Amino acid sequence: MTKLSVNINKIATLRNARGGNVPDLLKVATDIQKFGAEGITIHPRPDERHIRYQDARDLKSIVYTEYNIEGNPEKTFIDLVLEIKPTQVTLVPDAIDAITSNAGWDTIKHAAYLTEIVQEFQRNGIRTSIFVDPVLEMIEGAKKIGTERIELYTEAFAHQYSLGNPDGIKPYTESAILANELGLGINAGHDLSLDNIQFFKQNIPGLLEVSIGHALISEAIYLGLDNVVNMYLQKLK
Repeated sequence: MTKLSVNINKIATLRNARGGNVPDLLKVATDIQKFGAEGITIHPRPDERHIRYQDARDLKSIVYTEYNIEGNPEKTFIDLVLEIKPTQVTLVPDAIDAITSNAGWDTIKHAAYLTEIVQEFQRNGIRTSIFVDPVLEMIEGAKKIGTERIELYTEAFAHQYSLGNPDGIKPYTESAILANELGLGINAGHDLSLDNIQFFKQNIPGLLEVSIGHALISEAIYLGLDNVVNMYLQKLK
């Protein structure tokens, strides 16, 4: 079964909107794991507009499943990850002012830069994943860098699926086949939802993990967090 890692950035956004500690990020992370999720994902940004760096530290003792920290590997981010030593670090090339991640790495252009960073994390026992578009050359580049996994950027698939175009999955299937041949683990995330997750899972051979935040938290407003987590788990079987 593909593992579900829940991105809790939106919980931090709600908390920060009013100040104080409601909702309680640490309690939510604990509950999500109790409900059955196999991981917690956070994506701290330099302006700390949702997840704060201290949140990342506080979650270390709370997350007993897989702990995945995403972000652009600038010095403050690298230092944070090396301090916490999560299960996995996912390298994402988001700009400082980006509302959300909107592109994968050019693993050819940035090969030397990423190789150095990946090796540093691996020396510290942290599994690495590189955020990539479903482009075969980028996946081959990720393999040469030495990362253990890639995370497929799934916004394009989700958009096409919402338009009634199931062929939008084809580049992802081809990318997954290549990744499997190269010995790369496959993660995926961005705009995956209850509507499209089962179709995506069925068409991605070797899918190890999905990271879902915005859609899952939004769906939980209507359906309840416990219920939604388990709905995802059923669709990922």
